[in-house]
Amino acid sequence: MNGVLDGIKVLDLSRILAGPYCAQMLGDLGATVTKVEAPWGDDTRGWGPPFLDDGTAAYHLSCNRGKEIIFHNLKQDKAEIQRLISESDVVIENFRPGQLERLIGPISKDVILCSITGFGQTGPRSQEPGYDLALQAMSGIMSVTGEPDGGPVKVGVAWIDIITGLYAGNAIMASLFHRERTGVCNHLDISLWDCAIASLANQGQNQIVSGTDPGLLGSGHPNLVPYQAFQANDGWVVVAVGSDAQFAKLSELLEFENTWPTNQNRVDSRAEVNAMVQSKVSEMSRAEVVKLLQGIPTSPINKISEALADIQSIARGVVTKWNEKDVLSSPLRFISERK
Repeated sequence: MNGVLDGIKVLDLSRILAGPYCAQMLGDLGATVTKVEAPWGDDTRGWGPPFLDDGTAAYHLSCNRGKEIIFHNLKQDKAEIQRLISESDVVIENFRPGQLERLIGPISKDVILCSITGFGQTGPRSQEPGYDLALQAMSGIMSVTGEPDGGPVKVGVAWIDIITGLYAGNAIMASLFHRERTGVCNHLDISLWDCAIASLANQGQNQIVSGTDPGLLGSGHPNLVPYQAFQANDGWVVVAVGSDAQFAKLSELLEFENTWPTNQNRVDSRAEVNAMVQSKVSEMSRAEVVKLLQGIPTSPINKISEALADIQSIARGVVTKWNEKDVLSSPLRFISERK
């Protein structure tokens, strides 16, 4: 783990995923993180199977490793919570706007307070609860996730919770730098809604520019073709062509006539291009496709077990030990100081 935040104390008063994931990341960077759970524990302790030997769900471990976890009833232990806040540099909470103050009283201005909510501290939805699946539906991401001949589907992990945790961590790091320069501590207003909308990225901008809602493309890309999954004779691979030169190379390797020399040609003829590539890929195994298409972004669609066992995963140590348990490693790596 990296110690760039050594000496920083983080109090994690949040529950479920976005806040705990943010706090875990700060701990990965060297901060001392204390998490306060209700006497009955964070809800995610029961989100299983699978469960650890102590009966705690693996889900809880995925966003709470590296923390000291203590148990308090916020309504009954106000003085202790206020003491913990006074000793902290950063407090992360995900109660509805104003609820934490109603529970324990005013929050010290001498700490960076990161409030993570479903819809933010202001606006007509500010008091509404925020759940990842509901936000995936409301934000529009599910309208572009799914097969054209099927229905919308959610991303396979709690995508909005995770990106909100990352955005919150980024804001906290900036606030620590701001405090270092000015002595002023910020109150951060981070919402699942804002983060979800911002992360629509090119799909959101496509709608703004064109005035047309993008639709379901399965694994396809709205702006690039071919850029999706294709079925080999023993499983699935993705072929991700990002330039005209790459497509010319693809047509040469797969031995078909390049009648779509520009990306716009290919987007306009999406079905025909993908059908041609599929007809060639279906004759080969995944390994044969990957070997043949060297120089063109191509990959087998791995199961999670295959990804964790990949030679790169082993070399990078993506699984590590914490409290004698196998856990996912932090992706934040620092090579050395630059002088």
